[in-house]
Amino acid sequence: MTSSGTNPEQRPPAGPVGSAAWELLLPAASAPARTRGRSLQAALREAVRSGRLVPGTRLPSSRDLAADLGVSRGLVTEAYEQLTAEGYLRSGRGAGTWVGGAVRAARPSARDLAPRTPGSRADFVAGTPDLSLFPRAAWAGAHRGVLAELPHQDLGYPDPRGLPRLRAALAELLTRRRGVVADPERIVVVSGVAQATTLLGFALHARGVPRVGVESPGSPQHDALYAAAGVTTVPVPLDEDGISVGRLRDAGVRAVVATPSHQFPTGIAYSARRRAELLDWARSVDGFVLEDDYDGDFRYDRAPVGALQGLDPDRVAYAGSVSKSLAPGLRLGWLLVPQSLAEEVVERKRTMDLGHPTIDQALFARFVERGDYDRQLRRCQRAYRERRDALVSALDAYLPGTQVSGIAAGLHVIAALPHRYGPQDTVLARLGAAGVTVRPLTDYAHVCAEPDEESGVRLVLGYAHLSPARIREGVRLMAEAAGG
Repeated sequence: MTSSGTNPEQRPPAGPVGSAAWELLLPAASAPARTRGRSLQAALREAVRSGRLVPGTRLPSSRDLAADLGVSRGLVTEAYEQLTAEGYLRSGRGAGTWVGGAVRAARPSARDLAPRTPGSRADFVAGTPDLSLFPRAAWAGAHRGVLAELPHQDLGYPDPRGLPRLRAALAELLTRRRGVVADPERIVVVSGVAQATTLLGFALHARGVPRVGVESPGSPQHDALYAAAGVTTVPVPLDEDGISVGRLRDAGVRAVVATPSHQFPTGIAYSARRRAELLDWARSVDGFVLEDDYDGDFRYDRAPVGALQGLDPDRVAYAGSVSKSLAPGLRLGWLLVPQSLAEEVVERKRTMDLGHPTIDQALFARFVERGDYDRQLRRCQRAYRERRDALVSALDAYLPGTQVSGIAAGLHVIAALPHRYGPQDTVLARLGAAGVTVRPLTDYAHVCAEPDEESGVRLVLGYAHLSPARIREGVRLMAEAAGG
């Protein structure tokens, strides 16, 4: 193959480029005629970006490359001119066309930053459901049905609150299952409880509420989510009935995050008296309770306690999602907003993302309407009850004397190991060395907390993502590592 330039100062040290170097352009040359020019430009551009053609490489003449590729010379000339204008190539009169030096690095590979625990022999970290229980066949059927029936106009920008069809379906579902007061006009479809939390943070900030109380111990995510909205979190301790209302008054806040149906992570359910006291506090300070009902459908010893929101929908904002019942990767949830916060929340949702994806909303609405979601909840409840029983039984067999606390609900338990296993730091070091991944209760405190030597080592053990056999094997490994 010849070249059109002879300037010795610009000749690359490696010598002329062979025809094999241009084989990467052949697929572009075979593209349909109307897209062949753009395909050739894209292929040549990618060859420079990826480093296949390094800076300083002399390109064939437009006539020679056109002959090799079997395309018109005009297509090659146009490609050279376009990439020269963009800075990928350079050319000079009588010197030919060369790869420029503007592109320095090849395209980086995409990293996966999803939270995982690689290398763990037994992973008891709480918060993950069994993703193998996801109802793929029913979900696929609902997806086909939605694509067949969804009106074209529904593919436009949606109501930022969500599709009316889904809000109506959620109102019926939540009223029936969780005892909430669910007006479809005050339901906002969100990307999980995390977005609901951030939206509420912005709404509170706009109303001049700079601080919000959080349960301690509690979810460690609240601090960062509210900080993103310009709101500071204030840790408030718990007692055996729930969050301490006396300490809440001392904190001087007008809003508090609570998990009254199944406190995370201690596993207690707020007493009826504490629920009433919490609502009395909210009314007395003209404030709000932000209820995170993260696993309210999963109670194994009795019917679930109804949501706090049902007692006072004007003082309680209620958030939930499908993260524990279907999969967190769906990023689908709901927020029931008190009327006084509705305008700020909806406007912030509009500016944040212009509304949740329409097809996902229609799909879930159909899933709820046809009873598939109720069936999925029953399936998960049976599986998780069996796994909780397996964990309690294994702890009794392999770590005798371990005390399990919290109501029979949710996806985790608190396990207090006997004192004979030693101090917390020693136990955690042994478990980590054996490949057993666990988190102590002290990790969930919003203030620096020292282990309580009186109550021994208290571990937060998630079990929903593990089969009964893996639970038993994991507890056996835990017992071997802990010693005692």
